[in-house]
Amino acid sequence: MKGMIIVEHLGSTGRADIGDFEKMFAVTTVMIQSVITFLMQTQPPIGQQFFLGGFYKLAKFSASAFIFGILFSTIRTHPHATWRNYPRFMLNRWHVLFVPSILWTTVYLLFLPQLQQHSHYHNWTSFAWQFINGNAAPHLWYNVMMLQFIIIMPLFWMLAHWINHRAVRALVAFILVLIFEFGWHLTYALRVFHGPDAQRWYLLDRVFPSFLIFATAGTVLWQCYPKLSEVLKQHWLSQVVIWLALFYYVTLNFFSYGIPVWLTNAPYYLPSMIFYNLATIGLIATFALYMQKYRNQWLPMVHWIALYAHRAYLSHVFWLYWCWKLLNPLHIPLMLLFPLLILLTVGLAFLSAFSFHLVWVKFKDLLGIHRHLTNG
Repeated sequence: MKGMIIVEHLGSTGRADIGDFEKMFAVTTVMIQSVITFLMQTQPPIGQQFFLGGFYKLAKFSASAFIFGILFSTIRTHPHATWRNYPRFMLNRWHVLFVPSILWTTVYLLFLPQLQQHSHYHNWTSFAWQFINGNAAPHLWYNVMMLQFIIIMPLFWMLAHWINHRAVRALVAFILVLIFEFGWHLTYALRVFHGPDAQRWYLLDRVFPSFLIFATAGTVLWQCYPKLSEVLKQHWLSQVVIWLALFYYVTLNFFSYGIPVWLTNAPYYLPSMIFYNLATIGLIATFALYMQKYRNQWLPMVHWIALYAHRAYLSHVFWLYWCWKLLNPLHIPLMLLFPLLILLTVGLAFLSAFSFHLVWVKFKDLLGIHRHLTNG
């Protein structure tokens, strides 16, 4: 009850939808992935490598779930949107998504340049390239990909209008995109993942076709919400069995590369990961439906977490870096260090996201700026 009061005081009284649940699980698990990445740099004993690797593979649905959640919530809240609504939509997203992305990318490049991936900038041209390609920090590749879906959102509005709550059209759209995605991931597996073009084509992991099926699934679920939500609730046990089988398969495949355990052997872009991620997204959606059915008291908290998920995501590696610098020299046992880093990273990331939002609101009030923006 106390949690409910706090959340309402924070201005987040809205009920969480499935997209909010997907974002909540996605942002927390991606932070866990980052923590594991830092821990694996110390080359822990083999047993601990397998322990951390198992958690890493378990959480390897986060980017897909976030894309699904964004599309589900956006299609739900913009049911009649067309190209006419695009300028206003982009103005809102510019302030809520693009500005924080620009600010945090600048912070990483200027104050933590050692976190850059693949190469480091050495002049203004390479600085600009690192700025836009997602190499400024280990997690920003995903941000580059996610913003692409915001830019092409009218295409999904058009898809939603074409489906228009018709199950046959939804099925056709889903199957066609699934076939394309399977071929795309198969190409990646053969050519890029341990393939001949691993260095030349590595940027394929941050272009929107790599996650197109999850955006389509989010659109389809809302367009056929009454029927599909009932299917999800009725077949929850089958979903659990399928998920367990898929998790066993992808984890076995990950560990088949032997020791030491390399996290690079667990990419998103294998054909099997399409189905593992879809199965995980389905389970989260089913969990959300039951939470909604029983009007769980924590629904406003889930909604609040989803509102600040992107900004917390942007900052979390910054806070993790400094927590790591503080705690690593203390030689804390892994079983304590792992959860402690997660709690500190998640807590500081969301605290900073909300605090910066409050500061910005106060600053706008001082300047007399009263433009209304949808926070999320």
